[in-house]
Order: sequence, then C-alpha cells, then structure tokens
Amino acid sequence: MPTPTPAALSGLMMDSPLLISSLLEHADRFHGDVEIVSRRSEGDIHRYTYHDAHRRCRQLAKAFQRLGCQAGDRIGTLAWNGYRHFETYFASSGSGLVCHTINPRLFPEQLRYIINHAADAYVLFDIGFAPLVAQLAPACPGVKGWIAMTDRAHLPSIELPRLLCYEELLAAEEEDFCWPQLDERTASSLCYTSGTTGDPKGVLYSHRSTVLHSLAIALPDALNLSSRDTILPVVPMFHVNAWGIPYAAPMVGAKLVFPGPKLDGASLTELFDSEAVNLTAGVPTVWMGLLQYWREQQHRPQTLRRVVVGGAAAPASMIEAFECEFGCDLLHAWGMSEMSPVGTVNTPKGKHLQQSREARLAQQTGQGRPLWGVDMRIVNDAGIALPHDGKAFGDLQVKGPWICASYYGREPGKEHVDGWFSTGDVATIDPDGYMRITDRSKDVIKSGGEWISSIALENIMVAHPAVAEAAVIAARHDKWDERPLLVVSLKPGASLSREEALAWFEGKVAKWWLPDEVVFVEALPHTATGKVQKLKLREQFGQTLLK
Repeated sequence: MPTPTPAALSGLMMDSPLLISSLLEHADRFHGDVEIVSRRSEGDIHRYTYHDAHRRCRQLAKAFQRLGCQAGDRIGTLAWNGYRHFETYFASSGSGLVCHTINPRLFPEQLRYIINHAADAYVLFDIGFAPLVAQLAPACPGVKGWIAMTDRAHLPSIELPRLLCYEELLAAEEEDFCWPQLDERTASSLCYTSGTTGDPKGVLYSHRSTVLHSLAIALPDALNLSSRDTILPVVPMFHVNAWGIPYAAPMVGAKLVFPGPKLDGASLTELFDSEAVNLTAGVPTVWMGLLQYWREQQHRPQTLRRVVVGGAAAPASMIEAFECEFGCDLLHAWGMSEMSPVGTVNTPKGKHLQQSREARLAQQTGQGRPLWGVDMRIVNDAGIALPHDGKAFGDLQVKGPWICASYYGREPGKEHVDGWFSTGDVATIDPDGYMRITDRSKDVIKSGGEWISSIALENIMVAHPAVAEAAVIAARHDKWDERPLLVVSLKPGASLSREEALAWFEGKVAKWWLPDEVVFVEALPHTATGKVQKLKLREQFGQTLLK
C-alpha cells in the first residue's frame, strides 16, 4: 500500500488582501509630504501631497456613496493626467467600484459603444472634453450623471440631463471614510482595447492583479522605481492606466508630475526642468517630437535620465539619440491592455555590460525579457512550442497573474488556448529570455512562402535623417503573393527620392527583403493610442499590384 500523502501544512502568516487602497494608505503614512504636481485643464499648476490626495480620495468615495453608487458600479473617466483623475482611480476602486478609463481619442461611435457596453453609472470628465460629452450624452441614457472635474467657476456651459461639479461634491463630504476590506479578486478597473479590428474589447482588472503588476514594474530590472524618483507619465491615464505608474508611484513613494493636456515639447520640457523629473514614459511619436524640439532649442535636460518607451517599437536611431545627444537611457518596454499592461522590459543582464556599444544597441531595439509573473512562449501554426534560440519565430503567447483570462462581457475566444493568451504578435525569444517582436501576425509579409519583418524594415528607414516616420505593409503581387511596400513621411523641409530610400537598405537586409515600391505621404495615420494605423494603409495601398 502506498504511504498516504499528508495534507499540505498552511503557513502561519497574516492574511491581508492585496488592495489598491493600501497603496495610497502606505503613501500617506510613510511618504505623506511627497508632492503630486499637475498642470490643470484650467491652465495653472496645482500641487499638493500624498496626504492631501488621500484625504480627498476619501471624500470622493463618500460622494460616490451619496450618489447611490453600489459595489461593482462602473465609474467612467474622460480625462487627462492630473490629480483629480488620480483621485478618481483610488476613490472608485478603493470603495469597491470599478474605475473605467475611456480613451477620448477614439471615434464617437466607439466611445458610445464603450460607455454603454460598460454600463457606466457616472462619467467624470475634464472641462476640455465638454463638447465631446455633450455629443455623447444623448446616446448614453444609462449614465446617471456627468461630473465635470473642476470647480463652480470653471463649470462648462453645456446642456446635460444631470451635470455635477466635482469640487462641490467633495466639499460636501467629510474625510472619515474607511476603505472596505474587499476580496483581492474584486474587479478594480476596466480598460477597452482600441478596437482596430471590430468593437473595442474590455479588460477587467482586479485589485490583486493591479497590486502584483505594480510590484513587478517597480523592480530594479523593470522600471526601477523608488522614493528618490520624480516621475512624469506622458502616457495617458486613459491608456492602460498609464502603464501602472499611478499605482506604482505611491507604492514606492515617488513624486508624481502630471502634464495635463499639454504634451508638446515645450510644455513637457518646462515640467521636466522645473520639477526635476528624472523618469518619464510614453510612446515613440511623443519622443520623436521631443527630440526635434530639443535639437531646435539646443536644449539638454537637466535631471531627466530615464525615458521609458512602449506602445510601438523604438528604432535604434531614437535610442542612440537619447543616449548620445541628451544623456538619457531609453528603456524599451512591451505589453498590452490584456497584460495590465507591462510584460517585458529591456534591461541588460550583467554579462551584457561588457559588450560593445554596437552589440548593446542591437539588443536594446528588442522588447526585452519578461518581468517576474509573466511566462511566455512562441508556437507554430499547430500550437507546438518552438525553441528559445533567438532564431525560431512564431506566435507569441503569455500567461500570468495580471493577464486577462477573458474579455468583459464575452466568452473566452480563440485568443485563450490551454491557459495561454495569444498576443497576436510574431516574435523570437533568445536563450537569455529576451523577446523581439518581428511583426503583428496580421502585418507580417508572406512573400513566396517566406516571412519578411515589416518592423525591421521600418526601423532601418526611420534612421534616415530625412524621414519622420515609416511604415511597411504587404502589397499584393501576382507572383510572390505579397511584397513589402514602403510608406514614408518626411521631416519638414526634407527631400528624399524613391531611389535614395531604397538605397538606404543596401547592405542592411537580404536583397529579397527590399521593398518593391515607395509611397510618400504627408503624414501617417495613427490609432487612438499613437500606433501607426496599418489597417488604413492596407486599405489605401494594399491592393497595389506589384509586378
């Protein structure tokens, strides 16, 4: 007879739930004098501390109660990065409601769909979005009230069924609210994908997933956050919760600087310098504009040392420009809404520090290695796992405690297979765990049975001094099925011929990878999250028959 297996012995540790409210409580108790600085929609600079923020969050939580909000109700936001948006994050989630950040850059039809699909009880909005709210309100009958995130003096003059004033709601409440001890798996926030292929899909995060994600991105081999940092998230709070920074910053006690609606080079640089910002995060399009501004102004940032880039691939030329011209380390990160969002960060291992500058730059252009908590693999069309040798490429799949198990209001679909989430990316993974995306599965170019990476070609082209942006799409070909078509927008005043553009690739890729044609456009279309909208380019140029 086999020996009976003894029952598992439970550890004797306190059982405290992982709750979003605990992040702000910690910041108040141990970093209460640390500042949160915001450029407001009203135009001025506002500053207060974590202690002040915690007090106002408790007042807002009581205001939600007085408005009749029940556990699980969704609270929508249409707002830029600022202290009131930060307060809404914590007051809603901390009190058992769900903070639903809405991307105002989406089309009105998508916004109406998202608000109605989420069944938002209330929607809070920055005054700059008042015309948009007036347009949306008639098509969103389920919203009980629209809360303008301002005071009475700046309340917008728009006709709404129920317009409420944020500051008046807070002023009517005491600060004696006690955060409830929720189950850590309670829903905390809701973000919708940008809906580039069909209706936007909702990703419903939990308190547990959010706190674990915050811990992971704060680690030294991730964003390396601490109480010594001053962080300015350029990435909007309506774009996957600003990549988790509004949660991780109070966790470590870092100073926060919110840029509000002004994301141009001059406005960002002013805040970088006046508030001694040393860490920022955003998408490549923002950083391209910032580099151009710094070069024109011959400006060198005083304190900025780390720049996180995500949302799209960062070309080697951008990484080199930040480091060599302006003394900033450009940190490549990758993730998705479905991943809370950070999955990998490209930080070097010890052995990489001795590499040549060229080898390190080549490594930095990849998406990096997984954070603790994220597992990943690549598979072929049959779902068989491929080797992590840096050469084999296949469909990228991920799993972990802050990765979505299914979409809000939908049954698990083809994206979820055997406990893995299929990202839609095609990638390689090397023996050290560094992942490099070669394409989106829908963007990869299949030419004569071989695959060509559009991302690799784009990164080469944007290194040309005359090029502002570049995209490579698959164009139909009667012999090879698909061939790469290069779409280019030039910097102001720059010139470039078709022949010069194609010559730029010589010696950098195999000849059969070379684009067959070049199309010059005034500007490339972008999605609501700042990515190049290749779907629109394919619709416009993809039927070009290349012979």
